[in-house]
Amino acid sequence: MNKAKLLSVFTSDPRIAAIAGAGPGSRIFLKGLIGSSRSFYGAGVYETGSILNLFILPDKEAAAYFFNDIEEVLEDKNLPADKKKVLFFPSSFKKDDPAGKKDNQGLLARTEVLNRMFSKSKKCILVSYPEALSEKVVNREYLEKNTLHLLLGEAVSLDFVLDLLIEYEFERTDFVVEPGQFSLRGGLIDVFSFGGEYPYRIEFEGNRVASLRSFEPATQLSVEKMEEITIIPDVRIRPEKKIRFDPLFEFFPTDSAVWIDDAATLREITIPDESGRMFLEGPDLLKTIGKFTVLEMGKQRYFREGKEIRFEMSPQPSFHKNFDLLFNNLLENSRNGFKNILFADNPKQNNRLKTILEDIGEKHEPVPQENIDILNLSIHEGFIDKNLKIACYTDHEIFERYHHYQLRDGYSSQEALKLKDLYDLKPGDYVTHIDHGVGRFDGLEKIVNNGREQEAIRLIYKNNDILYVSIHSLHRISKYIGKEGTPPVLNRLGSDAWTRLKNRTKSKVKDIARDLINLYAKRRSTEGYSYAPDSYLQTELEASFLYEDTPDQIKATRDVKKDLEATFPMDRLICGDVGFGKTEIAIRAAFKVVSESRQVAVLVPTTILALQHYKTFSERLKDFPCTINYINRFKTASERKQILNELEEGKLDIIIGTHRLLSKDVHFKNLGLLIIDEE
Repeated sequence: MNKAKLLSVFTSDPRIAAIAGAGPGSRIFLKGLIGSSRSFYGAGVYETGSILNLFILPDKEAAAYFFNDIEEVLEDKNLPADKKKVLFFPSSFKKDDPAGKKDNQGLLARTEVLNRMFSKSKKCILVSYPEALSEKVVNREYLEKNTLHLLLGEAVSLDFVLDLLIEYEFERTDFVVEPGQFSLRGGLIDVFSFGGEYPYRIEFEGNRVASLRSFEPATQLSVEKMEEITIIPDVRIRPEKKIRFDPLFEFFPTDSAVWIDDAATLREITIPDESGRMFLEGPDLLKTIGKFTVLEMGKQRYFREGKEIRFEMSPQPSFHKNFDLLFNNLLENSRNGFKNILFADNPKQNNRLKTILEDIGEKHEPVPQENIDILNLSIHEGFIDKNLKIACYTDHEIFERYHHYQLRDGYSSQEALKLKDLYDLKPGDYVTHIDHGVGRFDGLEKIVNNGREQEAIRLIYKNNDILYVSIHSLHRISKYIGKEGTPPVLNRLGSDAWTRLKNRTKSKVKDIARDLINLYAKRRSTEGYSYAPDSYLQTELEASFLYEDTPDQIKATRDVKKDLEATFPMDRLICGDVGFGKTEIAIRAAFKVVSESRQVAVLVPTTILALQHYKTFSERLKDFPCTINYINRFKTASERKQILNELEEGKLDIIIGTHRLLSKDVHFKNLGLLIIDEE
């Protein structure tokens, strides 16, 4: 079974047709919907019914989890904003700043929703929460008047577009790096709308739009050619503007459906400012919602009239990482005619689950293959649907791992920040050009190139020589980084000094590389111990990790295991900032070694870190057959003696310590791995 087939199971449920067919103003209480089942039924209604479905969850966290769930179900994550089926509508202010500091991610997400309301296809799912919905938006007339639509080939002048951008209060800059900015270079306008993920580049030929495309601000390279674009100004509420603000619902089609999880949370909303011009109180918000089809999902209903649709469901059982208990439950479900569906957050977890179940199945009666599926689908809460006879379990609940929601952090990519560093350069700052060496930034200057005026970066070199760098070659320039307080020597244009310096550096790098190659050639020719592929216990350990592995963690873990299973000794460096998960990789490697009756030494720089690592290793490996201890100067002489004896006799699997581990009186029975933590 795949995602599409699973969704069709819900879509074909007769209750979906009853919900989707309800007319405007209907009231339906969906009794018994629990966990992530709401996402599947909501997706089913979207596929068959109303043009627009708004889901209101009690708070931002609950809304974010639901948003991630329904994105997964509808396979919507990687689509551009204008093609997405699911949109998130947050508040535009940071929750911890009632004074009104803007939330960049929230501002962009809200504008994307308003932009969608003006698009040709309004069919979508909106996910929000009371705090965000109580905040009004600019009225329809104002937004229509202050939104610019441009078509490829349209007859419009560059000056007209410039005047509008200034009227919309866009800021003119040398390069656009964030929404609300525009730049002008000859017949080109770069503009970053508040309603788009990327800025737009508009090229004019006379009084005609000759080209429209989005581009990556960090590289200045095109992302997508476009037939039309929409430029939306900052729609944040600003009291100084004497304009009307309306509830978001004023933009909704009349046949929209509003799903509410616990309407009581809406009733309790109070106005954060005295005027009430920019916010709705709870009762007014509920009154506005009442114009549409209302579907309640909470434990208690707010709208008393209307019909009730029942769902027979129960939550996913707690297995407490007891896989025999899980297996017996799956077997019992199968005997009762239920289809078991296990959801794994990533393909790696998918394989771990398969391995664990196959290993247990060899010892017991196996679960019939047709009654169990493992899907790579990340949802928040499992559930058992007794009407559809399916049991949907999540891997993070099985392994008691923390499951966090994911929302877009903002509109600037990490690469765009590099451009912003360059954009923030001041005249007199030093820069390095990859071809010409160290120069001094002297600002921007308009030059004529091939008969067209454009802006270029002006760099000063030795003897006041000048180099102009096109904005399309920004990637060849970086801010100079050198010894603090010591100004660098400027290179001379036309000289081969910079080339010689690069060549000398390349030569030294080659020497280092040659030495490393010789070293690793010797290592490859040395016979080492080859560890076996992952055991059942290894799979269980990794699956029980509290958090979801990052892509870098997955790759590093895979590479370390590959080294351990090779026939030559391992020597690998794992780099990463604090909190990036290096210790977890070390624990997995250590357990793989211990599983084959070999010992592990963990060398750390400080006594405090030795104790911290001891606690971390002990907590992660407490449910596995593994003995761990640590040694440092705070241990008594008798304690150190006992630890060293156990180490020599092979009774101790993992020893953690400072340089004391390097003493001559430390003897291992069968050391298999040395882990060095160079903090």
